[in-house]
Amino acid sequence: MKRTMRTGLFVVLAALAACKREAEAEPAVAIPVVDEVSAQATPEPRSSVDATAEYPTFKLPALDGSTYDLAAHRGKWVVVNFWATWCAPCLKEMPDLDALDKARDDIDVVGLAYDEIEAADMRAFLKEHPVSYPIVIVDVFAPPADFATPRGLPMTHLIAPDGKALKPFLGPVTAQEIEEAIAAHGKEGKA
Repeated sequence: MKRTMRTGLFVVLAALAACKREAEAEPAVAIPVVDEVSAQATPEPRSSVDATAEYPTFKLPALDGSTYDLAAHRGKWVVVNFWATWCAPCLKEMPDLDALDKARDDIDVVGLAYDEIEAADMRAFLKEHPVSYPIVIVDVFAPPADFATPRGLPMTHLIAPDGKALKPFLGPVTAQEIEEAIAAHGKEGKA
């Protein structure tokens, strides 16, 4: 009986070990991100960048019909804010970012809507949540290549007047935190 139990135990352990090896050999499966507001799954972006370029650039169509060229804003601090319509913390920080954009001539804010949304639906959304800074709808499957793929929202990057990416902020950010980061870099917001 002991021998049968040992043989049985050996077979079970061997089977478990084989399962573990098979599981390790399988490629990682992307788990969909579930947005808490609508509880609908959003697929993980197909392409991802792990780090933001030292001097990031992008040139994308803005919602107002213009083209937003990050390089054209050299000489000013730029706050690049990845956000989405379904993201409650994003919506909470929008008025503060808007006030910062209006209050400081040396700071420009741009909102990159990391959202699967049509332009008409975004315009309707912005009537309820108005901001004065430009909004660019970003393709979640092909976000700007010079920026790390957001792993959470909101995701904000502070870009110095010389175009250098200085500080990322994961999660909600306030105007005060942005101004403190600018001051910490010794420029006091001046180009």
